[in-house]
Amino acid sequence: MLYSRLRPLLPRLMPLRMTSTEACTTMKVKQLNLLEETLAFEDPKAFRVKRFGELLRALGVFHLCSFPVLVNNCGKLMMISRTILGRRGFSMLLRPTVYAQFVAGENESEISQSMEKMNLLGLRPMLAVPIEEDLGESTGEKRYDDNMEAMLECVRMSHSNAWSKDPMMQLKITALLSPDLCVKLTTIITQQPYDLDLVVKAMDGEPVDFPGLDEREAAHFLCGLHRLNKIAEASVNKVRVLVDAEYTYMNPALSLVTMAMMKKFNKDGVWIWNTYQCYLKESRSLLLGALQISKEEGFCLGVKLVRGAYMDKERKLAEKESQLDPIHNCWEDTNVSYNGSLDVMLKAISQKPERYRIIVATHNEESVRKAAKRMEELGIDKDGGSVCFGQLLGMCDHVSLTLAKEGYAVYKSVPYGSVDDTLPYLREEI
Repeated sequence: MLYSRLRPLLPRLMPLRMTSTEACTTMKVKQLNLLEETLAFEDPKAFRVKRFGELLRALGVFHLCSFPVLVNNCGKLMMISRTILGRRGFSMLLRPTVYAQFVAGENESEISQSMEKMNLLGLRPMLAVPIEEDLGESTGEKRYDDNMEAMLECVRMSHSNAWSKDPMMQLKITALLSPDLCVKLTTIITQQPYDLDLVVKAMDGEPVDFPGLDEREAAHFLCGLHRLNKIAEASVNKVRVLVDAEYTYMNPALSLVTMAMMKKFNKDGVWIWNTYQCYLKESRSLLLGALQISKEEGFCLGVKLVRGAYMDKERKLAEKESQLDPIHNCWEDTNVSYNGSLDVMLKAISQKPERYRIIVATHNEESVRKAAKRMEELGIDKDGGSVCFGQLLGMCDHVSLTLAKEGYAVYKSVPYGSVDDTLPYLREEI
């Protein structure tokens, strides 16, 4: 009956509906095109906030980085320079150049000056204690306890100083737990997966038995978990802790510990985050698995999405051990992996923004534009808290400053410490 009454009106309503739909579509396309034009990273205005000396230093450092011979041998060159110049002379050479470009400072006063300037530019600091270890470098519980104190100090600085709202910091588990143990744990859990509850109980101080570990290894694992637990307790409701991924031969163990921390501390918010390296062929499946586990276990998931930083070493190791290369075959495949994982997380955030968060940690302009465009399509707020962007201190300022100018939340990964403490970081950085 109703249809018969409306039927004469349909020929007139349909063109109106079509016109309305076309208008909405046209408006949406215009908005997205406008967004792409707004994020014009070629705009030199972004650098007007930089002093001439800073621009000159950046130009010099990055010009040096354009020489493959220097980049490929920077570690050796630094060691030779240190031997010739001595510790003090080497520090005097690096401090006004490479160190000043990539490091915030050595003490809280120097760090505060860098952070206050960053805040004026609309950027947020993400402090990073540049401490990590690799196989065979373990130096005993005392060193790990000292590293824990350094990270607790990082929590304090990040929270007590009014540098930005929603402060973040970075953490490397191998600064608190032996890499050799992480490798052994990785081997064990690939054969016999650990229950997250087992690790959470250990964090809480309950006596537990860890399958596959001897008494000494189990004691060290407990100490490491207690250190991580102490840092997490200090940071919850204050500072978001982003756990870095490292090498493939230990990442499963690092993810196990991080997921256990998430289960304990991420019940009502995203305070502990994990990192996913999209240059790995398995990265998408790892991310999807994490999403599934977070749903089943009932905790919020924080994701730091990166392309990756250990490609050369990973490939050499795979070749040495006659294993399949874990890295994508080409740059284009890594881009597809990154952008695909980004879309997975943005869709999840659009449905439950209170349960998921992501930091789009990239210097790739295309990925940044894709993220901004997808946020617009999915109705995700620029500064709603669920999505933020991240770049390294001293790099891609044109991307960071443009994003900040357009109202996005942008963090800079900010290492700090003495020249000696940050030397391993500087070797990787340049």
